[in-house]
Amino acid sequence: MYAQVLVAEDDPKQAELIRRYLVHDNHTVIVVHDGRAAIDEARRRKPDLVVLDVMMPRVDGLDVCRVLRAESDVPIVLLTARTTEDDVLLGLDLGADDYITKPYSPRQLAARVRAVLRRSHRAGGRAQPVLSAGDLVVDQQRHEVTLGGVALDCTPAEFRLLAVLVAEPGRTFSRGQLLSQAFGMDKFVTERTVDVHVMNLRRKLEPDPRNPVHLLTVYGVGYKLRETGADDPTA
Repeated sequence: MYAQVLVAEDDPKQAELIRRYLVHDNHTVIVVHDGRAAIDEARRRKPDLVVLDVMMPRVDGLDVCRVLRAESDVPIVLLTARTTEDDVLLGLDLGADDYITKPYSPRQLAARVRAVLRRSHRAGGRAQPVLSAGDLVVDQQRHEVTLGGVALDCTPAEFRLLAVLVAEPGRTFSRGQLLSQAFGMDKFVTERTVDVHVMNLRRKLEPDPRNPVHLLTVYGVGYKLRETGADDPTA
């Protein structure tokens, strides 16, 4: 699975090391060294994936992530020296698909890039059918989500998670099952990550995210998408 990858890393030696490993995987690699250049090149080249260092001059990586996610669904892998849970969750909340904490091995990064590309189908994945549950429609060929005919802006990770739930409305999925079906049991994606994506989806799906009526919590088990016309007290 070959792709065009944009690498934004302000350390030239580290950037070159990343480039070599990704080229070894037969990817085409574009390297920039600051956040402003990352935004400009992403807009111009429209890469299949972005590897984005958080700490960069001119515009930091989190702001770059925010800008790119507002403009496209390009998969984003964050590189960060910030290791607290709040820092990691902030990156996911902004729409990153994966994160790697420093120090890391270039081989690990290359493997994570391959995993994200497989999950996102950005590099030639097979088209999937249109899924629907009531007025919620997930078009996996066009990578579009609509609710009542209104388009919703979902990240690739949110899209995959929602597609699993829409395929079987009314079924309760454990977090582990959602990890397996949406993320392929990537050992670097945790059950806490599922909770973050559910929280973000509720902001987009629900009239009142604090009192969801579509994406329901089944306490002690996991989550489910409400069946059309179902009267369910769990939320």
